[in-house]
Amino acid sequence: MNSSFESLYSTCSSVQSESVPLLQHNGQVHVHRDHHRSAPMPPHTHTSNSELQHSTTSPKQRLRRSQPMHILAVRRLQEEEQQLRTSSLPAIPNPFPELSGSPVLSPGSLPPCQPSGTYIINIFSEDGMGKVVEIPADMTARDLCQLLVYKSHCVDDNSWALVEHHPLLGLERCLEDHELVVQVQASMTSEGRFLFRKNYAKYEFFRNPLNFFPEHMVAWCQETNGAIPPSQLLQNFLNSSSCPEIQGFLYVKEMGRKSWKKLYVFLRRSGLYFSTKGTSKEPRHLQLLADLEDSNVFTVTTGKKLHSAPTDYEFCIKPNKRTELKELRMLCTEDEQSRTSWMTAFRLFKYGIVLYQNYKIPQQRKTLSHFSTPVRSVSENSLVAMDFSGRIGRVIDNPLEAQSAAMEEGNAWRKRSQRMNILGSPSPLHPCLLNSVIHRTQLWFHGRITREESHRMIHQQGQVDGLFLLRDSQSNPKAFVLTLCHHQKIKHFQILPCEEDGQIFFSLDDGSTKFTDLIQLVEFYQLNRGVLPCKLKHPCTLVAL
Repeated sequence: MNSSFESLYSTCSSVQSESVPLLQHNGQVHVHRDHHRSAPMPPHTHTSNSELQHSTTSPKQRLRRSQPMHILAVRRLQEEEQQLRTSSLPAIPNPFPELSGSPVLSPGSLPPCQPSGTYIINIFSEDGMGKVVEIPADMTARDLCQLLVYKSHCVDDNSWALVEHHPLLGLERCLEDHELVVQVQASMTSEGRFLFRKNYAKYEFFRNPLNFFPEHMVAWCQETNGAIPPSQLLQNFLNSSSCPEIQGFLYVKEMGRKSWKKLYVFLRRSGLYFSTKGTSKEPRHLQLLADLEDSNVFTVTTGKKLHSAPTDYEFCIKPNKRTELKELRMLCTEDEQSRTSWMTAFRLFKYGIVLYQNYKIPQQRKTLSHFSTPVRSVSENSLVAMDFSGRIGRVIDNPLEAQSAAMEEGNAWRKRSQRMNILGSPSPLHPCLLNSVIHRTQLWFHGRITREESHRMIHQQGQVDGLFLLRDSQSNPKAFVLTLCHHQKIKHFQILPCEEDGQIFFSLDDGSTKFTDLIQLVEFYQLNRGVLPCKLKHPCTLVAL
C-alpha cells in the first residue's frame, strides 16, 4: 500500500523531471527518462555517502511535504476521461424519465404494494348531481365523508356514509369507515358509483344490541336457556376467540336459475353454510354458501323485479371483484328485522373489533389526518342576545332581560303578521305563500313527494327509531304529512291546519296541541313524544353536492 502511494507521488512529480510513466506492476512505477534532455554528470565529481543519501532522500521528503493537489489532479483526469467516454456514445433519449440515474432499479425505486399518489373520485348525491373530488390513495371512507361535509357546508353528526351503488345489479352497501376508497373503486365496474347520503343505522347495533338478534337466531342463547345480557352479547360478537352462531331459515336462489329454495342456514366466522338435511349441524350435512373474507354484503333494491324474489327483503353476498349477475349469492328473509340481523352479523363476523373502534373514534378524536375538522358557520352555542335600540348594539347579559326581549320580538312578529292579514294579504294557506314560508328551507321538509318516495328515503337512511321527514299531503292540498319510522315500520301522521281568532295553526292531534308553524311543531315533538310512538330524533336529509 505504501509503495502504491509513493509510486503515485513519484509519478505526479515526474512531470517536473519530464519523465513519462509507462507501466505500473506490483505497486511499482517504471519510469522511462529522456537521456537526451538530461544533463550529464561531471566525470570528476566526488560525493560522500552522506551527501549521496541526502540527495536520494530529498525528492521523497519534498513529496511528503507537498499538498494533495496532485491527487485532485489525477481525479480530475479520471473524470475527464469518463466524460470523454460517455460523450463518444450516441445520445439516446431516456424512454423512462421518471426513473432517476442508474438504469438498474434500486430497492427504493420499486413500486410499493400500497397505492400512492392522488386519484379522481366521482361522488353523486340523491338528486343525481355529481362532484369530482381528488383524494390521496390512503384516504378512508370516513375521511372522504368529512371532506364532503366540509365542502357542502353540512352539519357533521357522524352519520354520513359513502355508499357503493351498482344500478344494473340493483345492489348497494355502505362502506365501512376504515375502508380505502381507492381500493373499493378498483373492484367496481364501470357502471358502479359512489353515493353520499345519511345512514343512521350504521352503528345502531352498539347502541341497542338487544333489538337486533332475537334469541332463536343466536345458537348459544338456546343452549343457555336464558335472557341475553347486552354486555355478553357484545363481547361474544367482538371477541375473536368466541364464535357465536347465527341460524335460521333463508330463501336461497340457485346459481344460474330463477328458482328459490328455503334452507336452514348457519353463519359462522368461517363462512355461510346451509344444511342438506333439515336443521342438522353435523359437518357431513353442511355445505359452504359464501366466504366472508373476500366478500361483502349488499342490500338488493330491485329484488322482485330483477331476481323474482319471494319477498321484498332480499340481500346479496358479492365477492370483492368485478362479478357478473350469475356469480352473486342471493338471499331473502321473511321480514325487515331478519334481514337487518343477518347483514349486521355478517359485518360483525368479518370485521369484529374494528367496527367497534370505528364507532368509538368520532367520540374520541376531534382532528382528521387530511384536513381540519369542519365546524358550523353559526352554532347555537355562539348565539347571544343583542339589544339594538340604541345607537350601538349591546350584549344582553341578564337572562331574564334576554327572555323578555325574545317574547316582545315574538309578539311584535305576530302583530305584524295579523296586520298583513287584515290589510288583505294572501291567507297563510294560499299556495303562493306556502312556497315562501320558513319550513320549506328546513332539511327535514321534502315538498311534494309521494308516499313511496318517502318509504324509499327512510329505508335508505337506516330505518332507526325516530327517523322522520315532512312532506306535502297528496290527498289534502292544505295539509302536511309526518312520516316516522318506529320499530322498523313506517307510519304516517297527517298535520291539519286549524283557525283560531283569525290566525292559522297546525296540529297533529285534532287541535289539542297547536303550533304557529311546522318548525315549532317539529321542535316540540323532538322534546316530547305526545301522540307519536317515539320522539323525532333523526331528520331524513338530502344534500346537494
